[in-house]
Amino acid sequence: MSTRLLSRTAVNTVVGISVLYTLLPVLWLVLAAAKNGDALFSSDLLSWRGFSPLENLRDLLAMDNGIYGRWYANSLLYGVVGAAIGALVSIACGYAFDKYHFRHKEKLFGLVLAAVMVPQTVLALPLYLMASGTELVDTVWAVFVPVLFNPFGVYLGRVFSQGYVPGEIIEAARIDGASELATYFRVALRMLVPGAVTVFLFQLTAIWNNFFLPMVMLSSQQLYPVSLGLYTWNSSATVSPEYYPVVVMGSLLAIIPLLVAFVLLQRFWRSGLTAGAVK
Repeated sequence: MSTRLLSRTAVNTVVGISVLYTLLPVLWLVLAAAKNGDALFSSDLLSWRGFSPLENLRDLLAMDNGIYGRWYANSLLYGVVGAAIGALVSIACGYAFDKYHFRHKEKLFGLVLAAVMVPQTVLALPLYLMASGTELVDTVWAVFVPVLFNPFGVYLGRVFSQGYVPGEIIEAARIDGASELATYFRVALRMLVPGAVTVFLFQLTAIWNNFFLPMVMLSSQQLYPVSLGLYTWNSSATVSPEYYPVVVMGSLLAIIPLLVAFVLLQRFWRSGLTAGAVK
């Protein structure tokens, strides 16, 4: 009994520390976003002094002619639309690697797995040179197109296809006269929805937090995502301290889409992770 109690105490302690490590920065962000500039630099964030969240929100939306709203819309475009298309592409590629037989299939899939290990920062310069050669630098496409292809998503797509789509169902659809496209869209894709949602959430998080690629590709502030826009404001705050409260408030608003996505789609995400783990 003493050994079990000690084990449970140790586990609960580790879990508690992990929860605090995760939630304390979020709590600080929520409290700091509600403070004005003077109270923000004081050590007493828990007091009601300097409590002005509506004023900070108004200043955020008005700063630099309301460009934050444009950055937010850009992030939604890059993140939500890019993650949705990227998830569909990844699931389709994973399905093809699982259900079809073609020459050098495993070698090509090995290249996909090798691409998973390549850091995204290494690809930034080649992508910039390619975008420069096609005159796409400082356009939406320079950021939008590269995020549509995710090697890790292709790997997950194959795993989900193996776990969700039995080969017998595909053969039955073909015997009934369905074409390959009809078999995929009407049968397989419906069974792969939890997998697609899982890939979508991973991709959405990666694109929403993407910073280095937009910094390399974009020079016009009108095309910045939230991450790069807040970085420029934070850099300016060393000279103009009035940027600090709006940066904190903007950071708080920036995490809302990710929270909403995970809350709304967590049922599919959890079932998708479970099915992907057990073939």
